[in-house]
Amino acid sequence: MMHTTVGWHIELEFQEDDQHTRAAAMVRLPDGTEVRTQGHASRHHTDANQPRVGEEVAGARALNELAMQLLTKAHGEIDEVSGRTSHPINV
Repeated sequence: MMHTTVGWHIELEFQEDDQHTRAAAMVRLPDGTEVRTQGHASRHHTDANQPRVGEEVAGARALNELAMQLLTKAHGEIDEVSGRTSHPINV
């Protein structure tokens, strides 16, 4: 059995103000396909201003959406080759 090493680079970028954080996530697959998603977080006005927490929440939401889009893409490719409908397992 031959083993192959493949790497994916995922980029996360954040935009913030005092109340909101927006995360943009992008992965470029080896075939050149790019999958892009966004995540958002809002700070309640009574919470302490902790930008890192907003980044963690918005980033996690963007990465979760990225995972779901990748699953959808993979199952579409399985269905196309197999001629049947595959059933994704929830993440």
